[in-house]
Amino acid sequence: MRTGRPRSFDRERALMIAMEMFWRKGFAATSMADLCAMLSIAPPSLYAAFGSKERLYEECISYYMENVAPKIWDGFCRASTAREAVTAFLQDSAAVLPGVNKPSGCMVTLSDAGGEGSEHLGQFVEEARRQGLLLVERRVEEAVASGEIGKNTNAAVVARYVLSVQQGMSIQARDGCTADELREVAEAAMKAWQALTEV
Repeated sequence: MRTGRPRSFDRERALMIAMEMFWRKGFAATSMADLCAMLSIAPPSLYAAFGSKERLYEECISYYMENVAPKIWDGFCRASTAREAVTAFLQDSAAVLPGVNKPSGCMVTLSDAGGEGSEHLGQFVEEARRQGLLLVERRVEEAVASGEIGKNTNAAVVARYVLSVQQGMSIQARDGCTADELREVAEAAMKAWQALTEV
């Protein structure tokens, strides 16, 4: 008797659907039964493909980072100055976070898997958030080294400020804030740039 994953199983489609379920409901509130029902597959097929609910969630976070997060980070990476990079990051966040045919907010920011019973997943998500912080911090450090901004700028403080604003925008988006309202927040946040970087 044949067991395990059927040939017709579309792994990427399963990841996309599972990602959106976890993103919308959280780790604990999304059951394997929910996932199997949404994917129209039997539990053995899901376990054969991903091993466990924890492993599936980890893969969903990675899928999010590879396929959704670039919509927020691409402008940051292409910008020619640190100020332009941070502006693009916040403005692109304002456009993306309210969600268009997707759950609102950032899956990584909103994840509380560690508080929902999985210490390992909590650490995995914390590391994903840390990567965003480090991207901004390194960009600010480069701007200091090139003379773009003040030599006494505290890159770590600037990065934490920027990520605090963006993560707050994510929560506001989940609570129903519109793209226009978030753009106003982004604009207000950038008014502090000169004070933070010309020291």
